[in-house]
Amino acid sequence: MDVTDETFYREVVERSHDLPVVVDFCAEWCGPCRMLTPVLEREVATREGQVLLAKVDVDASPALAAHYRVQGIPAVKAFRNGTVVAEFTGVRSGPGVADFLDSLLGPGPEEQLIEALRESGDEPDVLAALDAADYERALSLLLEEVRTADGDRRDRIRELMVAIFGILGQDHPVSTSYRRQLATELY
Repeated sequence: MDVTDETFYREVVERSHDLPVVVDFCAEWCGPCRMLTPVLEREVATREGQVLLAKVDVDASPALAAHYRVQGIPAVKAFRNGTVVAEFTGVRSGPGVADFLDSLLGPGPEEQLIEALRESGDEPDVLAALDAADYERALSLLLEEVRTADGDRRDRIRELMVAIFGILGQDHPVSTSYRRQLATELY
């Protein structure tokens, strides 16, 4: 589907909460874009509705291209839960595109880490905060704990906090604030 400044939020950001959305930032005049787009379309079609493909014409939507820091085309960005989780620039072969798309279909590394925490039964207060989508509370609890932890435990807490940053998105204000605080505690 083609998306514009007006439809991007609804068609990409909102829909990425249900399934991954891959955005092809391209232009009609771009030769490499004309090579990549059919490969993307074919590979997305073989995944039968597990991932969506959206195209943004960078000439028609320069604000979107600037917002997502597109500096060369074709640029492909994958969205999950409202944020960019993977990307590449330039042409890729069919197998390269297939690998990229397949990496989006399972749980992300952040989700895997939190699921492992859930299965271990560690950090019940943090899990309760995560289940309530109170990410700031979860980060606050972990930050308090990192202050007194040492060695492996400290590394584990850092991994959990980084996983939460990934869920929120690296540019989210809560991620930015707690990333700074974590760095202060660690270094």
